[in-house]
Amino acid sequence: MERDMKLGIVGLPNVGKSTLFNSLTKAGAESANYPFCTIDPNVGVVAVPDERIRLLGELYHTKKVTPAVIEFVDIAGLVKGASKGEGLGNQFLANIREVDAIVHVVRCFEDTNIVHVDGSINPLRDIETINLELVFSDIEILERRIAKVSRGAKNDKTQAKELALVQRLKEHLEEGKLAKSFVTEDEEELLWRNGYNLLTDKPVIFAANVSEDELADDAASNDGVKAVREYAAGEGAEVFVICAQIEQEIAELDEEEKLMFLEDLGLKESGLDKLIAASYRLLGLISFLTAGEDECRAWTIKVGTKAPQAAGKIHTDFERGFIRAEVVNYRDLLENGSLAAARDKGLVGLEGKEYVVQDGDVILFRFNV
Repeated sequence: MERDMKLGIVGLPNVGKSTLFNSLTKAGAESANYPFCTIDPNVGVVAVPDERIRLLGELYHTKKVTPAVIEFVDIAGLVKGASKGEGLGNQFLANIREVDAIVHVVRCFEDTNIVHVDGSINPLRDIETINLELVFSDIEILERRIAKVSRGAKNDKTQAKELALVQRLKEHLEEGKLAKSFVTEDEEELLWRNGYNLLTDKPVIFAANVSEDELADDAASNDGVKAVREYAAGEGAEVFVICAQIEQEIAELDEEEKLMFLEDLGLKESGLDKLIAASYRLLGLISFLTAGEDECRAWTIKVGTKAPQAAGKIHTDFERGFIRAEVVNYRDLLENGSLAAARDKGLVGLEGKEYVVQDGDVILFRFNV
């Protein structure tokens, strides 16, 4: 099963991280009756709730509705010193090298029953602690790379150039800075850098975990959340406000009960919905749809993807033998009741190789192999 996005969840102990992970994976698994599969105890696969494919499925009386999927990796045991082997952190840090973005759960609630590992609630200090662990882990990766490249650098210009890059990058991290603030303009250097998969180079979404009564107004008066928002703005990161406890309760409900529960709390969407929206924005992703009697499906692509490459997402043959794409907006298709009716009204476009796919396009690819 191909996942469309992979997110790693980090945070100190007792910030609500595992509660959030468990509720996200449970809610996502159940609301879309998708088989919740655990690859490891700390990996969960979640279906992206998408009203559009459900409605198209009803229109086509389809046999199968396949949503986009997100894989969540929960990094247990991240404490101060994790990169040095404290807690279980370091063995798990390897698991998030492959993720597309990091979800950093930050505690912004007071609760005398739940101790804080550092004794008091201070979101910025907590962010700093986790960042340092990620920085240390990255330095370790770079040190290994230096050991490997220096052997050939004396006689090889390319390796000498890479060695210089890795050393500059390591110095940057040793000053306590994140890799994402390191500027690389040279294309070859950029390729190398991407290959290192540094944790502090990845986009970040902060999940500000608040108490239940602060949720309805998006924690407008919570100083901790304000601080996280200011910090995130400077980092080009996303922030969403969540109450992990509420998410846990939502995860137990079916779709109808969930909507009523959210309405009672004065909320429009669950934390999972907020997180998915933030992830798509941060990573510049959209979904196009395919619809028919056999299957209605959502496919995740980068903003700006052209039709042949979108076709390749379904099958490489589709991209190789691409002729053209029949494209209709899902709303037009639903309003007109069939592709033929939408076509009669001139709402279906015949698009060529240069067409840039839009969010919510329903596409029928014509190809010849």
